[in-house]
Amino acid sequence: MSDPNTRIAEIVGSNDVVLFMKGTPLFPQCGFSSKAIAILDHLGVAYDSVDVLQDQEVRQGIKAFSDWPTIPQLYVKGEFVGGSDIMMEMYEAGELSELMAEAGIKPAA
Repeated sequence: MSDPNTRIAEIVGSNDVVLFMKGTPLFPQCGFSSKAIAILDHLGVAYDSVDVLQDQEVRQGIKAFSDWPTIPQLYVKGEFVGGSDIMMEMYEAGELSELMAEAGIKPAA
């Protein structure tokens, strides 16, 4: 088994849009994760998710990986975007859909 940093880097690098969250998209386990899912669903983009509650090493490792203390955490094309508050601010300003478009992430058909 690889170390958490390597596993996180592989997940971030192999998914165009990935959300590290508490729970799953169908059953989020905190309000912030629920808000993040709602934003991504409203944008209509395809994304992958990682339930940090299933892996304590990833749960702690993602905080060090991004140098960000909270979960959820959104990555687009390997770049850290932010947590649910930043996602909400960017979404309301139109910046998140712009970021997705610039990254070549199109809404799912």
